[in-house]
Parts: sequence; structure tokens; C-alpha cells
Amino acid sequence: MPTVTDLIVILFSAILVNNFVLNKFLGICPFLGVSKKLDSAVGMSLAVIFVMLMATAATWPIYTYILEPRKMAYMQTLVFILIIASLVQLVEMVLKKFVPALHKSLGIYLPLITTNCAVLGVTVLNIDEKYGFIESMVNSLGAGLGFMLAMVLFCGVRSRIENSDIPECWKGIPITLAAASIVSVSFMGFGGVIEGMIK
Repeated sequence: MPTVTDLIVILFSAILVNNFVLNKFLGICPFLGVSKKLDSAVGMSLAVIFVMLMATAATWPIYTYILEPRKMAYMQTLVFILIIASLVQLVEMVLKKFVPALHKSLGIYLPLITTNCAVLGVTVLNIDEKYGFIESMVNSLGAGLGFMLAMVLFCGVRSRIENSDIPECWKGIPITLAAASIVSVSFMGFGGVIEGMIK
């Protein structure tokens, strides 16, 4: 049974040090595509957090109690993708019915959560790290919150970029990628914080 300290370390590691977008470079498509407006960035992040938590809650028991005992662990990627796709369809139907404005603003990026490698990545990494169920859920929550933090921070960076005088050759994707790399490097400083918590 993990201690509270272990869970806190897992949570903050996933948010800051092992940020799925800025450190592992997973989920770059929605990160670059939906980070122009704050409401869209927050809405997408909440949808990703929900899908990550639900995907972990579904995939961990299926892997642990069905696939691994039957020596079918090689099927994990296929099974995980099917579960994630089903959950994304559920989220899309709920948003379309109850929050149509957010559904419209997310556009094509909402169904793309199905292929968002951050969601698949967190479910696979939970298994690879040999986390128990509680640790997996905490890691998924941290990964989702880290995704949201990256989206919100980068939304602010992009709003500053749009109001800046940028040379013509840097406009659009080049300045966006350069800014994303600088934000990514800034997160490397959090590594010492987690090491201090472990000691």
C-alpha cells in the first residue's frame, strides 16, 4: 500500500517534472492546436483529465485481471485504444448535448483525444511503472493536471506572441515551436524539487 508521501511525489512528478507535454512530448497536437484561447484550452484539458482518469480506471483492472493472467499482455495497446475511443465518444456525446458551445469550440480536436498519445501513454506507463490501482489513478490525475498546466501556460505565451512584433520568417508555426521549446526547458528546473521531497 503506497504512503501519502509516495502519492504526493507521484502526483507532483507527473505535473511538473515528468509533464507529458513538456517533458515526454506526448499530446503535442492538441497542445499546439487548442492553446490559442483560454476557454478552449481549459475545456480540452478537462476533457483530457476525465478521459485519462476513466481510461486508467478501466485499463488497469483489465490488464491486471484479464490480459496478464491469460498471457495476453501483447494485446494491451489494442485493448487500451478501444477503451479510450469508447470513452472519447462518451465525452463527445455529453459535451454535444450539455455544453454545445464548448463542443463547437473544440471542433476536430475533441475526437482527436482518441489518438492523443498522452492518454494512451499514461495508461501504458502506469503498467510499465508497475503502479497499483491507486498509484495509477494519482499518476493519471497528475498527468491530466500537468497537461492542463502546460495548456494554460502556453495559452498565455501565445497571447503575448500575437501582440508582439515578430519578423515575418518567424510568424506562425516557427515562433510557436520556439516558444514551446522555451516553456519546456523552463520545466526542467522542477527536477530538484521532487528530489528534495524524496529525501
